[in-house]
Amino acid sequence: MKKLSFLLILMYTLLVLAACGGSESDGSAEANSAEASDGKVELTYWYAWGDKIGENNENLVKQFNESQDKIHVTAEFQGTYDELHAKTQAAFAAGNAPEVTQNEIASIGVFAKSGMTQDLTSFVENDEEINMDDFNPGLMGNSYVDDKLYGLPYLRSTPIMYMNTTLAEEAGLDLKGPGTWEEFEEYAAAFTDGNGRVGMSLPIDIWFYEAFIAQAGGSTMNEDGTEVAFNSKEGAEAFDLFRNMSNEGTMKVSAGTEAGEKARQDFVNGHAGMHFASTADLSYLLQLAEEKGFELQTYFMPSGKETKVPTGGANLVMTSGLDEEKQQAAWEFIKFMTATEQTAYASEFTGYLPSRLSAAESEKMQALYEEKPQFKVAVDQLENGVARPMAENYPEVVKIMIDEMTRGILDESIPTEEVLDTAAEKANAVLK
Repeated sequence: MKKLSFLLILMYTLLVLAACGGSESDGSAEANSAEASDGKVELTYWYAWGDKIGENNENLVKQFNESQDKIHVTAEFQGTYDELHAKTQAAFAAGNAPEVTQNEIASIGVFAKSGMTQDLTSFVENDEEINMDDFNPGLMGNSYVDDKLYGLPYLRSTPIMYMNTTLAEEAGLDLKGPGTWEEFEEYAAAFTDGNGRVGMSLPIDIWFYEAFIAQAGGSTMNEDGTEVAFNSKEGAEAFDLFRNMSNEGTMKVSAGTEAGEKARQDFVNGHAGMHFASTADLSYLLQLAEEKGFELQTYFMPSGKETKVPTGGANLVMTSGLDEEKQQAAWEFIKFMTATEQTAYASEFTGYLPSRLSAAESEKMQALYEEKPQFKVAVDQLENGVARPMAENYPEVVKIMIDEMTRGILDESIPTEEVLDTAAEKANAVLK
């Protein structure tokens, strides 16, 4: 726990930022907060995101509570991943952390190395019921820290490309979608009509940048996570793709805390023909597309020199310092939430990837892929999945990268090399 003092300082900074984000709530947590019967082990579970994702969490917790009579779990919504992480850190410092929570996968290392989350290795070794080989190998890269298991894949994702095929047909585009960067630029130009519609509306988001750097043949950080590597030829190629399309007017780039929502609204309202987003948005976007009266299809991210994509989403983790009874109860809950049946349920309900092979191969999921092939795209794309960086200070690196990329997008006079070198200098100072 030698890093805890630094992390607590960071915690208070994050907490202030999180507090500025408002107190959004889906109001459904109260449904699971009824007092449990005498003798039940009480657990609290914190989760991120509302809408369909929030409903899924509440529904699964309700199913768990009804499936047995020894443990009662109360689910509580905590906002975005950043807000969830900040609140968890603050609660841990105050001694009242939830027993189970989510770690966005790039933060698994931060929480594990600071001593806030429990090593789950022994739980797996002593439990004959769980089959770790059933978890999709493409999702396990962010589950281990120093060869120890700290989280099980739960609501996991990759970024995928969404396209308004109704607009695409009107623009005379092939509905097979853009397979390469060059085709992506061509499609974006064809969608752009000079009357406010662009090819792509994109938030300045590090996840998408990680994808394009990997496709260019580069990486965001070096292998041991001690220095950044985005200030490279490959990093410049990825950034210039966004920058050039923005300058040409075929891509609208948004910055700030509401950038993701702005990009989504542009797409849903027909002001952009294409949209990058998590597969977790699929169910919701299909619903919105139906309401707005257009057809929606999903595609692999356009490929550069290589075909790669970062994984994303969250793992379920157990906070450290629990007594044995609470540990065992938390482990049973984590097992339930990541089991085959619940994994298939969550995937169908939200669009998140089925993290278990048995879930993807189940009759339920195969029937869904037959009926709605949009759901299968992210599963197929997972063959190209790569883990996200897990350096202890990577969340701070991300903030620096976003700030500098925003500066570069807004001021085209700044050379790309200067944008990336400035970001790298600041990021490496944080890492050291």
